[in-house]
Amino acid sequence: MKYYFTTTLKEVSFEGAKERVLEELKKEGFGVLTQINMKATLKKKLDVDFRPYEILGACHPQYAYKALSNEDKIGLMLPCNVIIEENKAGNIEVSAIDPIASMGAIENENLGVIAKEVHQILKRVIENLS
Repeated sequence: MKYYFTTTLKEVSFEGAKERVLEELKKEGFGVLTQINMKATLKKKLDVDFRPYEILGACHPQYAYKALSNEDKIGLMLPCNVIIEENKAGNIEVSAIDPIASMGAIENENLGVIAKEVHQILKRVIENLS
């Protein structure tokens, strides 16, 4: 099972892609709790050059609340990560975690229903970028 959704954006800058991702997430009710710039972090911590790569920790408060109400340790898998990266061809790829795949090991029927709903929303975010 593939554990993510992805799309490749052409003729857009990294920052332009990031703006579009943030806009699409917001349209679907997500906020971004964290933004991790891996390029800058790896340069600072390891003094290595890495391609542009950011991790956005996206949270949909209503679904996060439902998930936490049904499974108290589910916070280990929250928020839903979305990555923006420059690939070898110089294009920008945007990928989002598939919550069905990430939460598949948890035997909780209610959580499965929530994961399916968030799956549809995140899939729509990625599709709307294309």
